[in-house]
Amino acid sequence: MLPDNNKQKSPKRRFLLILGVTAFICFCCLGLMIIFWDDMLPNFPKTQKIIFGIVIIVYAIIRFSRLLKRDKDEV
Repeated sequence: MLPDNNKQKSPKRRFLLILGVTAFICFCCLGLMIIFWDDMLPNFPKTQKIIFGIVIIVYAIIRFSRLLKRDKDEV
């Protein structure tokens, strides 16, 4: 038998989901800004800026995947 997916999320779960998605978008934008915006972190060499931006984007993806995995487990 399939679980009932029509169940409404609690306001707390909905808020945490929205907060998690917002954090994911902000971290991805920050990583892209560090990589492509030359005036951001002007004292860093280009290779370090690219590595730092990629690390931030990977961190955002890990956070987002953990958020989705937690939601599926709580069904």
